[in-house]
Amino acid sequence: MKDLSALIIGGGIGGLSAAIALRRAGHRVTVIEKDPAWSVYGVGIIQQANVVRAMDQLGVLDTFLDAACGFDAVEVYLPDGTRVARVPSPALVEGKPANVGIGRRALQKVLGDSAKELGAEIRLGVTAERLDDDGAGVNVTFSDGREERFDVVVGADGVYSQTREAILPDAETPQFTGQAVWRYNFPRPADLDALHVYNGPIGSGLVPMSEDLMYMYVTTPEPDNPWYPTEGIAAAMRSKLAKAAPQIRALAEQITEDEGVVYRPLEGMMLYGPWSKGRIALMGDAVHATTPHLGQGAGMAIEDALVLADELTKADTPEAAFEAYRSRRFERCRYIVEKSLEICHGQIGKGPPVDNHKATAEMFAVVSQPI
Repeated sequence: MKDLSALIIGGGIGGLSAAIALRRAGHRVTVIEKDPAWSVYGVGIIQQANVVRAMDQLGVLDTFLDAACGFDAVEVYLPDGTRVARVPSPALVEGKPANVGIGRRALQKVLGDSAKELGAEIRLGVTAERLDDDGAGVNVTFSDGREERFDVVVGADGVYSQTREAILPDAETPQFTGQAVWRYNFPRPADLDALHVYNGPIGSGLVPMSEDLMYMYVTTPEPDNPWYPTEGIAAAMRSKLAKAAPQIRALAEQITEDEGVVYRPLEGMMLYGPWSKGRIALMGDAVHATTPHLGQGAGMAIEDALVLADELTKADTPEAAFEAYRSRRFERCRYIVEKSLEICHGQIGKGPPVDNHKATAEMFAVVSQPI
């Protein structure tokens, strides 16, 4: 199909990637984002080798790498701080780093600027109040009073997707895992040239994200899913690291700014049934919300975007395109969701402990395959 009019609901990583891919394929794109400020957490994100390849396919690789910090290995540590492995990461784009760390705000700017430069229309502070698919198109009523018609609609609106609820009300819903993740930024030491992963009931890691910055992530058991107020949350994060490896405990002393702590309960979800209905499809966390243990949540959404645009361009109907898209994406996304959850459950005693060395190497082998 050519010259489709596409509405993308959600202006995050997945939605913007879809906007870029669809524009490059010659389709007309409108993106709506409910947050009028288009705000993004100030911490970082890991982007593995398959994402570097995907950024190349999106045509934004150089800009992406300019905003990021590349690295080519993962180091695995025991809870006592002993390094047990350095796992090389396979580079999938010749001459480019295998993996990167990047600030979320920097990534949003790279993708947002590219989508706008390619001609995507982005509307902030707007939601889709009603979707009426009549088989030949989708009539959309927006929160600002507009009514428009699109050939296809893509729900990239996250783990609590309203689009999913509208078209697949009986589908799976997000489930709290019993664990949460904490993140905080630090100055980056010059010798941090890899992702450092620390095993144990309190999992943690250090990720370079620029020449001067790195961030720490910490996964902790939170069986009652508590709420932490902003005031005092830095002290709460420090307390979680009282028995961490010496390297992590030393850094924890620098966790002093409440506003610098990003805390998020971890939820998981996989849609094992349809990912679409008629001319409306879902992508990213709306269909496969994963815990961060394999560092692939954003990567799966970016790959979704490429495959979705490819199938819409090749197919004769949206329905055929969406079925082909799900078929290509299902097994890889299922693997990431389920294997990440295994690591989570192993850390909090809901399952056997998982060897992060083996899990990381296996993940690299899986995601290095073509999408």
